[in-house]
Amino acid sequence: MAKKIDIIILSGLSGSGKSTALRTLEDLGFFCVDNLPILLLPMFIELCQNSTFEISRVALVMDVRERSFLKDFKHIFEKLLQAHHAPVLIFLECEDSILVQRFSETRRQHPLSEGGTVLDGIMRERSMLKEIKSMSDHIVDTSAWNIHELKKTIEDYFHGISKRDMILTFLSFGFKYGVPHEADIVIDVRFMPNPHFVPELKNFTGNDDAVVQYVLSRQDAREFVDRLRDFLLFQLPLFEREGKSYLTVAIGCTGGKHRSVAVVNILQAFFLEHRPGVYAQHRDIDKE
Repeated sequence: MAKKIDIIILSGLSGSGKSTALRTLEDLGFFCVDNLPILLLPMFIELCQNSTFEISRVALVMDVRERSFLKDFKHIFEKLLQAHHAPVLIFLECEDSILVQRFSETRRQHPLSEGGTVLDGIMRERSMLKEIKSMSDHIVDTSAWNIHELKKTIEDYFHGISKRDMILTFLSFGFKYGVPHEADIVIDVRFMPNPHFVPELKNFTGNDDAVVQYVLSRQDAREFVDRLRDFLLFQLPLFEREGKSYLTVAIGCTGGKHRSVAVVNILQAFFLEHRPGVYAQHRDIDKE
């Protein structure tokens, strides 16, 4: 039996936020395509079903930029329904004055202005899309929203089938090799006891229990880890609320072999108990 594919089709007025909505769905784990020719849609869905890759959610922007869209959409959409695909059609709407303002700010030409004004193009497009709008499962008026508010609305609407937790990576590194460019948050743990100066520990790493015990031998080191953990518990939901998909917390010591490795492992083990998608990487652990 062919695998089920969740299909989201975004349509609506130019300038209403379709590109923002598509990028949001991509962050939520959808395989996204912009401006796919409508006649290729059934073939595209079939390819997704038969793909060896894990494609179970697709989102597409389809609008008047594609010449046969208006002529063939209703027929193709009904064909998908008959094949039990249950596509969800979302129509993005916006007030004329706001659309004119958005086109003015971006200095883009409306695709249907045809030498006239932006407003002429908006009115022509609105008339052409009346039937598509009437077929929609959900109409979203973006007139009063900025990009972040539209993104949050799309996330909330698809929470049940598409919400994906932010990927959290704890990365250990050595300051002498440079701060990782991918770091979103950088934490310095060079104040902790340094096993490098303990002969029997020098050749071990933060993956070894003896090193961890030494690193946490002082009260202030243990308290720091606890406070950092609490800080991240508070901050991570705030990043997710703003739609961040990936967060890298870089923990640095001098060489990236002992203290930073130990702290990264402690943090990963703790956060794995609270959320999926938590990873640990040790960039400099094998360096001299």
